[in-house]
Amino acid sequence: MNPNWRSFLESADARFDGAADEILDFGNLTDELSAASRQTVVVPLTHLAQIDASGEDAKAFLHGQFTSDINHLAAGQLQLSAWCSAKGRMLASFLIAHHDAGYRLMLAADLEQVTLKRLQMFVLRAKVKLASLSDTQVLLGLSGPQATEVLTDAGLPIPEAMHGAVAGDAAVQALADGRYLISVSIERAVALWQKLTLKARPVGLPLWRRLDVQAAFPLVSAATKEEFVPQMADFEKLGGVSFHKGCYPGQEVVARTQYLGKVKRHLYRVRCDAPLAPGADLLSPENPDQAAGKILSASPSPAGGFEALAVVQSNFASSLHLGSREGPKVESVAVNP
Repeated sequence: MNPNWRSFLESADARFDGAADEILDFGNLTDELSAASRQTVVVPLTHLAQIDASGEDAKAFLHGQFTSDINHLAAGQLQLSAWCSAKGRMLASFLIAHHDAGYRLMLAADLEQVTLKRLQMFVLRAKVKLASLSDTQVLLGLSGPQATEVLTDAGLPIPEAMHGAVAGDAAVQALADGRYLISVSIERAVALWQKLTLKARPVGLPLWRRLDVQAAFPLVSAATKEEFVPQMADFEKLGGVSFHKGCYPGQEVVARTQYLGKVKRHLYRVRCDAPLAPGADLLSPENPDQAAGKILSASPSPAGGFEALAVVQSNFASSLHLGSREGPKVESVAVNP
């Protein structure tokens, strides 16, 4: 995170998780968690990073690396995608935006550097430039009943669902569930924040993660890297996998998994009284051989306890426990039954 941006947020009462870039809250976590249902909120998305891919070969390069169909991603559109190992396991997941100058990749911040370094290894002679935007751009999330009014008052455009628009040095992307992502230059970030917060309440990352759980938005982080093939997190149902494109790393495994119908694990919303965290194992007394699931992303719940997205083996979904087969009980509901 840009140190000047962090200093500004701290002066605006953001509470960080120690030396990490995770914003816990802006003073009242309990109240913030229930705020999105009645207030418009703005969140510094410090858990996400942005990578720009530009150059005349950028489209072909990304199309040959990722699971989605980059060739048919129109300018202004937003698409879910993943990058897989040769074994078909997801190394990272992305929201990919196509803009005039190339492509913007949004991914978990704790995977940015390793992903950027590894992607650059495959560029070879392709005319592609990959660049981190961590020091030059700020990413904000906006959600709530007055979100479009807040955008208008700030002089920003209102794109349609899963589309984006650019206003000066700020870009706005719309998510399918009505939330917005705003990418803005660090030079303009403070002024824009002050405009947005005239009507939008600043809140911490736990609320945004809760909204991700409600929207069933799967984000691969360092804790879940190489744990899942895309179908286990329902990527094919969310437009994140194309079965009609050419080869990409892990494509044979992903395609074989799809056409042989061997996917036994799927995306679930889960709840537990005990804290949930990405990478935590879910076990079942009915399955003594291995874990029956793994937490993908999690947040405290305003009703008490914790809620999360998890990849779960479907036939054990009704008998899940956290950490051990005798651990705290975990309730689960399939996202796409």
